[in-house]
This record gives sequence, C-alpha cells and structure tokens, in this order.
Amino acid sequence: MLADILITILLIASTFYMTIVLLRFLLQLARADFYNPISQFVVKATNPLLRPLRRIIPGWGGIDGAALVLAVLIQALAFFLILVAMNSGVPAINPITLLVWAALNVLDLIVKIYFWSVIAVVVVSWIAPGSHHSAIQLVAQITEPVMRPVRKIMPSMGGLDLSPIIVFLILNVVSVVIDHMKIGAGMGALAGM
Repeated sequence: MLADILITILLIASTFYMTIVLLRFLLQLARADFYNPISQFVVKATNPLLRPLRRIIPGWGGIDGAALVLAVLIQALAFFLILVAMNSGVPAINPITLLVWAALNVLDLIVKIYFWSVIAVVVVSWIAPGSHHSAIQLVAQITEPVMRPVRKIMPSMGGLDLSPIIVFLILNVVSVVIDHMKIGAGMGALAGM
C-alpha cells in the first residue's frame, strides 16, 4: 500500500512539474508575453533547476534546450524511482532505454499540452470571444505556432475557422506515432506509467 501511495505521489508531482517546465519551453518557443502573471509564475517555478542547467546546455535558435533536457531528466528520474518502489530495490534497466522512454513521454506531454490548449482556445472563442484574461491570452499565444501554419493553408470559410480541426487531426496522428514508437522500442508495457 505504501508503494502505491509513493508511486501516485511521484506520478502527480513529476507530471505537474514537467508540465510547468514544458510550458516555459512552449512560452519561449511562441515568444509569449513573459510579463503575464502566469508566465512569471512559470519562470519563478522553473528557475531554480533551469539556471544551473543553462550553464551547461545553452539555447539555440530560440529553442530552450535546457528546459527539454530538464523535462526528460525529471521523467527519467520519476520512472526510475517508480521502478524502485515497485521492485523494492534498484532495478536493472538500461539507461539509454530509460532516456528514450522519457524523451518519448515528454514529446507526448507536449502534444497533450497543445491538444488541450487548442480545445481551450476554441471553447473560449465560443463563450467569451475577445476576452482579455491573462490565462486566455497566454493559451492563445501558446497555440499560435501550431495554428498559424494551418491557417495559412486553409482557405477562409466566411468567418469560420476550421484550422483547429486540422490541428486536432495532426496532433492525434503525432500521438499515435509516439505510441507506436514506444511499442517499437520495446517499451509498450512501460507506456502506461
């Protein structure tokens, strides 16, 4: 019972912090407003671990490599600790396999963040169009890098924006590919953790 409680706490805490780290990555990728109060929270929550890591891993081309590496390391450490809790000891696991699995899960979490962000933007556009709430503005800024290319391709439908449907389709395809990559790497049993 104690192992189950520990595993649940590890899963929730690691996923929560990984999400914050990936939000920082996505906010920088989208060049979002960092004076937004939510952005300030994300920066303050991630700075203690990102600052030292940035000395080793600099960003390149607007991509925050340190945030991605931190997210992968958090996922790998959480999974390792879960395996320790499940086996009551240190498991024999290949570190490369662990890092590949962690990277695939981080990529899957990025896809999920985009998926739910697009849903939020669509729902808010129906309920409160033109809202100036800081959270709504931030979510719209995060989704813009994935929506913009689709909007350029999709013709205007008389004021109806169908680009979220195409983005949902693309995100679902990417999610299926990631799931198959996990299975192909021999980690299908680990994918549910």
